[in-house]
Amino acid sequence: MNNTTDKQSTHRIGRGMTIAAWVIALLLLSWFFNHLLEKQRNPNQTVYSRVDDSGNLEVMLKRNHYGHYITDGEINGHQVEFMLDTGASDVAIPAGLADRLGLRRGPPVQYRTANGLVTAYRTTLDSLSIGPLEIRGVPASINPSMQDMEILLGMSVLKHIEFTQRGDTLILRPYEQ
Repeated sequence: MNNTTDKQSTHRIGRGMTIAAWVIALLLLSWFFNHLLEKQRNPNQTVYSRVDDSGNLEVMLKRNHYGHYITDGEINGHQVEFMLDTGASDVAIPAGLADRLGLRRGPPVQYRTANGLVTAYRTTLDSLSIGPLEIRGVPASINPSMQDMEILLGMSVLKHIEFTQRGDTLILRPYEQ
């Protein structure tokens, strides 16, 4: 009788260990593939920069698999994610993210977008950086209609940057005005 109970107990433990191993394997695979997909969406999570032969700073961005340039950066020392958008006049920040960054809403301003007329609020960023490339006193807008946490990096920043596209790489350099 005792031998049968031991076999059943061992069988139950073995089954539990097998299930636990499968659960762990599935969690690891899920984590791996999520990481892989995120790397495809934002290939610039680690910003690559260099100094060229003339002594000029260059930041190199890879185009993602959708054709966009998305990169990690900072606003006022806080980690954020940017999507370069030459069609945007300002840096456009979702309202929820602006609140977390502690940005103050200024006067309202209306923008004509692909989705129609949008009311946003002016603000100024003390600093904005992509890797070692930093711009201070950047005009921006807080947009309550933006739902995601991606910041559109518009012309209020891009006018301070010289950029060149070579294949799937965008090279950013500070623009001396």
